Amino acid sequence: MKLYVVGFGAGSRDGMTLAAESAIMRSDLVVGYTTYTDIINRFFPEKQVISTGMRQERERVEMALNEAETKNVALVCSGDPELYGMAGLALEIGKNHPNVEIEAVAGVSAAFSGGALLGSPLTCDTAIISLSDLLTPMEKIEKRLKTAAEGDFVIVLYNPSSKKRADYLQRACDLILGYRSPKTVCGYVKNIGRDGQESCVLTLEKLRNTAVDMFTTVFIGNSETKEIGGKMVTPRGYHNV
Repeated sequence: MKLYVVGFGAGSRDGMTLAAESAIMRSDLVVGYTTYTDIINRFFPEKQVISTGMRQERERVEMALNEAETKNVALVCSGDPELYGMAGLALEIGKNHPNVEIEAVAGVSAAFSGGALLGSPLTCDTAIISLSDLLTPMEKIEKRLKTAAEGDFVIVLYNPSSKKRADYLQRACDLILGYRSPKTVCGYVKNIGRDGQESCVLTLEKLRNTAVDMFTTVFIGNSETKEIGGKMVTPRGYHNV
């Protein structure tokens, strides 16, 4: 049988791709993190759902693969299933389930859905970095931040803060300020595609002191990023062609 690892986007039905919707419709069972299955339940109330809590990723994938031995299963992830999602883990563990075909179904990541709400911050080269140190050592995260800042990439930050990591965005901004002007144009979007959606364009020095949460995606512009009509825009340089 088949396991679809489905990225359903930021959380709104409008933000879900037709391919993601089709994969869920073709599945007999939906498996996912509780927050995500609650969303899927609203869109597909007829679907049987099994959910697990946070930090139970391996158990969730094992469960989905075991179920996929006898039925088609959708393992759902927010955004895209490759970017901080379950596609890689499913393929790693899936080698022990040779009878299960695994297909990753792309979704719209918060970097792109959030970027569109802000304007067009990702028109040029971009680095996406998670500030969560649950699976990645902070030393490596800091090295990536410094390298991306020095390389003048637009930087998108996932998981910028939590109750246990309240100062992580501030620390990241301090590192980046070693390479960027305090007036660098930045932005953030909270609750993309969900109730309470909020976006803001601001400077790097103001971002440093802004309270955010795990449902916020942060955008830090490069040396050419501008604010145009209240939107965050990174030119690609078409006027030079």
